[in-house]
Amino acid sequence: MSGRSAALQPPSDAVTPVRHPDAPAPGELIGSHYGECFGCGDGQPHGLHLRVRAGEGLGITAEFTVQPAHQGAPGLAHGGVLTTALDETLGSLNWLLRTVAVTGRLETDFVRPVPVGTTLHLAAEVTAVAGRKIYSTATGRIGGPGGPVAVRADALFIEVKVDHFVHHGRQEEIRVAMNDPDQVRRARAFEVNP
Repeated sequence: MSGRSAALQPPSDAVTPVRHPDAPAPGELIGSHYGECFGCGDGQPHGLHLRVRAGEGLGITAEFTVQPAHQGAPGLAHGGVLTTALDETLGSLNWLLRTVAVTGRLETDFVRPVPVGTTLHLAAEVTAVAGRKIYSTATGRIGGPGGPVAVRADALFIEVKVDHFVHHGRQEEIRVAMNDPDQVRRARAFEVNP
């Protein structure tokens, strides 16, 4: 995307990463990393309930339908909600790299209004990696995956260790997640951007 800030320009020594061999298969539903996540969790009554699918290479697709609880101006999606959808989609890219990372910077462009009841079709891809920095881009379209662009974003994610979440999260939720008897669900709670 043109107009990208210097902080979101990959450095000259950045490389194009390779999809991890254990990444979800193309077309596979990635699913929620944590049931209470506002972006992808089923446990949030007013959350986005974003559904993300692995794509080919280093890309993914996602969609969510704007609900009345997501409005800013009457009948239109709140810009912060649209930014959250982009952030969640971009964060889900880390499943393809099998890397734990958090959002370091996110720049969003709002191109056209998104009415309540509209399904936003999102597509994102990792563009480069430089050390712990992961560069990515996303678009959100209305009217279908090939429809007009409504929002777009560029992002910088920073690779972190699981300790990042354990040390900074509220201890009540950390304990519940760490004590979950389902080993897969317990591991997934800390695997991608919260």
